Amino acid sequence: MLTVRDSHPTFSLTAVDADGEFVTLTDADHPDRWKVYFWWPMDFTFVCPTEIGEFGRRLADFEALNASVVGFSTDTHFVHLAWRDQHPELRNLPFPMAADTKRELSAALGILHPDAGVALRATFLVDPSGVIRHASVNDLSAGRNVQEVIRTLAALQTDGLTACGWQPGEATLGG
Repeated sequence: MLTVRDSHPTFSLTAVDADGEFVTLTDADHPDRWKVYFWWPMDFTFVCPTEIGEFGRRLADFEALNASVVGFSTDTHFVHLAWRDQHPELRNLPFPMAADTKRELSAALGILHPDAGVALRATFLVDPSGVIRHASVNDLSAGRNVQEVIRTLAALQTDGLTACGWQPGEATLGG
């Protein structure tokens, strides 16, 4: 699995944007911004919409940290659109849902489940130069905490030492 200090792979994928339109999304989009790339196993499941919806509800927090959010799975863009149209938590999702149907990006990241062939619940915080600064992966059944993703992003942006439990706005260690 790619991890901290590795360069995030290049990609060009079809996505469903916030307006429900199909667009091409690349790693070069959102220059000079941090990227929050998060993965879920598959659409039309139970844990996934709770996470995806929370990322959407917290988008202003990510934007305040100069970060763009993109969600990914190995489902097609057509399935993403159908799920957005069907699920109340996803109808007004304010960020794109990218389709890694060939599994090339998820394989390059090393996050494919070995038996199920779908992406694990992975989160990558990528700095503006394309370097992975945080990587976390959960097994299929365990949802992630979006507030902790925001806290970690803010901690990385301090360029200081942040203690366990540090919260945005608090002093860093030695600073």
